[in-house]
Amino acid sequence: MRLHHREFHRADRVGWLRAAVLGANDGLISTASLVVGVAAANLGSGATFMAALAGLVGGALSMGAGEYVSVSSQSDSELADLARERQELATTPDAEHRELAGIYVQRGLSPALAEQVATELAANDALAAHARDELGITEHNRAQPITAALVSTASFALGAAVPLALTVLVSAPALARVVFIVALVQLIVLGAVGARLGGALWKPAAMRVAFWGVVAMGATALIGRAFGVSVPL
Repeated sequence: MRLHHREFHRADRVGWLRAAVLGANDGLISTASLVVGVAAANLGSGATFMAALAGLVGGALSMGAGEYVSVSSQSDSELADLARERQELATTPDAEHRELAGIYVQRGLSPALAEQVATELAANDALAAHARDELGITEHNRAQPITAALVSTASFALGAAVPLALTVLVSAPALARVVFIVALVQLIVLGAVGARLGGALWKPAAMRVAFWGVVAMGATALIGRAFGVSVPL
C-alpha cells in the first residue's frame, strides 16, 4: 500500500492575500475614521453619508491604482532581470552553468552532485532554473499587477461598505459610537482571518490591526470634536 504525503503550503497566496488584507484594512479604517470624524463634528447625516461614499469610491480607486503602479514596477524589474539572464545564457553559457552549480554547492551539495543537478536542470529549462535559484523568481511569486489592483480595489470597497451602510442605518447621535465599535470588531476579525489564511498566529495580527484602528478613529474623533459639537463615544 502506497501512502501519499500531501503538504499544504500558502506561498502561492502571498500576492493576492497581501493585497486583499491591505485593501480591506485600509477601506475599513479610513472610511470608519472618516465617518467618526464627521459624525463627531455634528455636520448632519447627509454630510456624513456623502463623506463616507466619497471615501469609498475615491479610496478604492486610489488603492487599486497605487497597487497597480507598485506591482507593475516590481514586474518590470523581474522582466528586466529575466531578459538579462536570457542574454547571459545565450552569450556566456559556461559561466552561467558554473554559477548555477556554485549556488547548489553553497546550499550543501557536493561539487560533483551540484554539477550533475545543474546540468540536468539546465537541459530541461535553463532560464527557469536560473530564475528560480539565482533570482528567486517562480510562477508562484511573480508580480501580477492587474490581479493585485483588482483585489485591492474590491477589498477596499468591501471594507468601506459597512461604515457607509451604518451612516444610513444608525441615527446621528449614536453613529460615531456604533461605527467605532463595529469597525473595531471587524478589524479584529479581519486581522485574525488574514493571519490564519497566511498560516500565522492570529492574536498578534488581530491586536496589531485593532490598535492602529483605535488610533486612527480616535484621532479623527478628536479632530471632529475640535471643529464641531462633541458627540460622546
